[in-house]
Amino acid sequence: MKLLQWLGSRTLAVLSSWGHGALFFSDLLRATPGALRRFGLVVAQIHAIGNRSLVIILASGLAVGFVLALQMYYALSTYGAAESLGLIVNLALVRELGPVVTALLFAGRAGTSLTAEIGLMKAGEQIAAMELMAIDPRQRVLAPRFLAGCIAMPLLAALFSAIGILGAWVVAVGLIGIDAGNFWSIQQNGVDVWRDVGNGVVKSMVFGVICTAVALYQGYETEATPEGVAYATTRTVVTASLGVLAMDFILTALMFSTP
Repeated sequence: MKLLQWLGSRTLAVLSSWGHGALFFSDLLRATPGALRRFGLVVAQIHAIGNRSLVIILASGLAVGFVLALQMYYALSTYGAAESLGLIVNLALVRELGPVVTALLFAGRAGTSLTAEIGLMKAGEQIAAMELMAIDPRQRVLAPRFLAGCIAMPLLAALFSAIGILGAWVVAVGLIGIDAGNFWSIQQNGVDVWRDVGNGVVKSMVFGVICTAVALYQGYETEATPEGVAYATTRTVVTASLGVLAMDFILTALMFSTP
């Protein structure tokens, strides 16, 4: 009996949390058009969010390109298909690794910063002061950051994929000895702009919505204590990462299930 009571209470708590998050997200979407009238705030947040993640995105993209080129070469050379290295690396980056790894790094870097920033504003009663002055904090504080995250994520994912392909070229041409012309020409012939690159951009935009919305929700709903802010940043990374991985499977099944 106690087990059933515990399961019931946990189920109700999870459903209540999901419902509260859905209401928060709908309020955030309604506040977003108003943020466009203060586009300077959005630009400032794009700069801040992008700078928080740019170094780790570029470094990780370069490292992933290096390793991916080596691993793919060892696998493809076994079957005499080493000339397809450039194509495999490109598709892996623009379809999957670019959007997914960028989103995970974004959640761990910029997402936690957004959560801590909003949580400290709440702990310092700045949010309450805005509400006292009849200023909607969702429109003034949250919506510009939400738009900035949704815009910055595709840009960061594109940089990750580009620097990863460049790193793969360095390894493939400089270390392995693959012909540079073949490395690039097979990518031009085998990569479709709309099906491959376009779907990767759509993925990165969806992941940007997930990561930014989760970070803002956790910061806005956190307890106004140092422990609450620290716990909220942890929940941001876990929740956003799980959401990105689950949505990646769904989007991949929808985008690439048919030839």
